[in-house]
Amino acid sequence: MIRYEKAIDHELSQRLIGNAREIGVILEDYRVGLQQKRDRYERDPNLVYHLTMGDSAGLKTQATNLLRQDIASRLSFYNREGRMITSIFKDDRSEIRTFSPSQDAFFLPAKYIAHLKENRDIGLIEYGDAAKISLVMISRIWNSRQKVVGYIEQMIDLDKSFVYRLKARMKLEIMLIKDDGRVQVGSSPDFFKIKSDFLKPHLKGEPKESFFEYQLKSNPIGFLVYPIEWGQSNFYVALGASKGDAKAVLRNVNLAFVTVVSAIVLLLVLTVLVTSSWVLKPLYELVDALQSFETQEQLVTIPVKNNTEIGLLTRSFNQMSQNVWQARSDLRKKLSELESTNKELKETQSRLVHSAKMVSLGQLVAGVAHELNNPIGFIYGNMSHLKDYSEKLIDLIRLAEKHTEASAAELAKKKEEYEFDYIIQDLPKLIASCEDGARRTRNIVMGLRNFSRLEEAKLVEIDIHEALDTTLNLLHGELKDRIEVHRQYEPIPRVFCFASQINQVLMNILSNAAQAISGPGHIWISTHALKDPKPRKDKSKFQFKILGKAFLQKTSGKYSTHFSPQKGSALALDLV
Repeated sequence: MIRYEKAIDHELSQRLIGNAREIGVILEDYRVGLQQKRDRYERDPNLVYHLTMGDSAGLKTQATNLLRQDIASRLSFYNREGRMITSIFKDDRSEIRTFSPSQDAFFLPAKYIAHLKENRDIGLIEYGDAAKISLVMISRIWNSRQKVVGYIEQMIDLDKSFVYRLKARMKLEIMLIKDDGRVQVGSSPDFFKIKSDFLKPHLKGEPKESFFEYQLKSNPIGFLVYPIEWGQSNFYVALGASKGDAKAVLRNVNLAFVTVVSAIVLLLVLTVLVTSSWVLKPLYELVDALQSFETQEQLVTIPVKNNTEIGLLTRSFNQMSQNVWQARSDLRKKLSELESTNKELKETQSRLVHSAKMVSLGQLVAGVAHELNNPIGFIYGNMSHLKDYSEKLIDLIRLAEKHTEASAAELAKKKEEYEFDYIIQDLPKLIASCEDGARRTRNIVMGLRNFSRLEEAKLVEIDIHEALDTTLNLLHGELKDRIEVHRQYEPIPRVFCFASQINQVLMNILSNAAQAISGPGHIWISTHALKDPKPRKDKSKFQFKILGKAFLQKTSGKYSTHFSPQKGSALALDLV
């Protein structure tokens, strides 16, 4: 109903906009008529002469005859300085009256004269005390030499008679409103009771947005405000049409709507009561079965009671329930198989990871065993000579204790037999060689201990150079006789990190570098401090570059590893 009422208001506003435009056309015809009359007056040599000479009597005589045939209600003449010469007008009984002001009594405002220098005429609106709006047109009058000889003021009054004629013609209520919101002319005396504060908000915006309703003697009237321009000024015309008939139709439509809706509701209630026992009860059973089917693991079925659509739906549900139950059973079996397979995969993955670890450990152990075998081998080989030298020296000492000085020749012979001088020279070398082998063995063992650093499974400060040297010692067996390592160390601070993880990274990088060189080659290791673009307060940032290049074959690819040992510091290792 609200939409219907809005549609009625919209249709009414469109009609009123058309009527308002018609009034605008009427007033435009008035303006054109005044301009045509002015042009006719300007071509009258007698009138131009009287105006040039300022002849008030001659203007009265001639203008009186002109006003009887004119649509204007007033003609006023001014000389070229803008002073009024005479004025002829129609009174309330349409009788012609004249008015001649005293010397220097009435003048045209200077701004009007200045405007008329650039324009042919100017339009104005005057509001008097009476119930009317006066449309004024002031025009300049030229003589045959195109010189201004004076000015003529034409006026048309829009009064009650004008409004009543429009009301009778358009069958509408009409108000002429000033720009301050006050009603100046109205087709009903009650319109003058409307306050300007009520009308003023409707004077703004588009005409279609200014539609409002007003109660005139208990008769609702829909009004639309339309702006009218006249020259430099403007006023508003409000057109209203009765909404009584439309509201009566709307009341009948509302009554019919309520009646139809009530009948439909009553019919629906009866239909629901009748069909609930035939349709809803089986549906409720079906819903209960569905709910129980979601919570139960066993097969759920519903007895089929009839051959209607509900019975067909029940049979379909029983078939669906059986299919779903079978699918659930198969799914549980598949899940059990997947869990078993997943467990086997995890065990296989653990074995593969363990195998990979054992392969890496085997390679490392093989290298370490090879390194330990060399010092242990020559230590073992030197021990037989050391034992032989010791036994010979012990025999010489015992022989010297048993014999006197007379048997010095025998002692000398024995020394010569044992090669005493050679033993004296070779024994220190033999001992030094054993010490070197033992030292190398100790270094390898300490390198293994430092590499694992099981006792340092926490954040500690380490020397990167020491970690690099330890890793190189463990890889000595893989690097020697094939790859030459070049160390280019610069002073760097100690790094706060997990030592065992750093050693593992260095081992992986250096091992990859060695494996990337297929033949003889070189590895350059350089360390230097980097300037962090966003320096941290507590730690520095370092970069270690490990470059490998073979003599006979270049390596392909570029490997980079970046990691942060601990928040506040960072390491970057690049392998080319």
